[in-house]
Amino acid sequence: PYIGSKPISDIKATDLLATLRRIENRNAIETAHRALQVSSQVFRYAVATGRTDRDITPDLRGALSKPEEGHFAAVTDPAQAANLLRAIDGYSGSFVVKSALQLAPLIFQRPGELRQAEWQQIDLENKEWRYFVTKTKVEHVVPLSKQSIDILNNLQPLTGNGRYVFPSARTPNGSRAMSDAALLAALRRMGFDKSEMTIHGFRAMARTILDEVLGFRVDFIEHQLAHAVRDPNGRAYNRTAHIKERHKMMQSWADYLDSLKAGAQVIPFQRQA
Repeated sequence: PYIGSKPISDIKATDLLATLRRIENRNAIETAHRALQVSSQVFRYAVATGRTDRDITPDLRGALSKPEEGHFAAVTDPAQAANLLRAIDGYSGSFVVKSALQLAPLIFQRPGELRQAEWQQIDLENKEWRYFVTKTKVEHVVPLSKQSIDILNNLQPLTGNGRYVFPSARTPNGSRAMSDAALLAALRRMGFDKSEMTIHGFRAMARTILDEVLGFRVDFIEHQLAHAVRDPNGRAYNRTAHIKERHKMMQSWADYLDSLKAGAQVIPFQRQA
């Protein structure tokens, strides 16, 4: 490795950045960001075991090119996010669709998982949604903010007797989940075309702002995106890793979105967790 022979205590931010640039220059932008994430885990472990004094990776925040989001267009600027959130709150269509759109940015799960959420998976008392990720079949825990709980409580009298939190309006007995097309159509009615925002784009919005504006640890964010996260020894974290901190992060995120909707000045918060 480019810096593999150096003691970790001798590695400066500029050394790490030069290494990441070599990856970035291959147009492997996402890989460079992942490498920075892993580097942060290594540095935190080194600090905890007395091998170095500090984690240098926060010094490189914003230094790398942003990864492409593929065909999933996303609003990632806080000021633009505020306009989107206000538009959702003002949506005059189906209440169930509106509720799904309000919950989407708060919990930023994959659209298919959100649409197919079941009431039996929701623990309102403990403020958690637990479900098995479709791709990996691994259980995932989503801490629910007060704002998310309010949305679900308001929706429960309407759909709570059925299986799905967000049932399709085309099935009278609610036997099928809402379609992705229903959510996309609502976004289009609000004036956001496919080049501006998709339902999947709420994940990129949260990933970007939680990291670059609110300064939360990347591994906490990756946990909430249901991405595989490993400890410094390469072992996969279990589903409840850092659960208390993740609860705090999700509540701070919800409060921040409320502040954006209220027209608060868009400034970075102090680093959390």
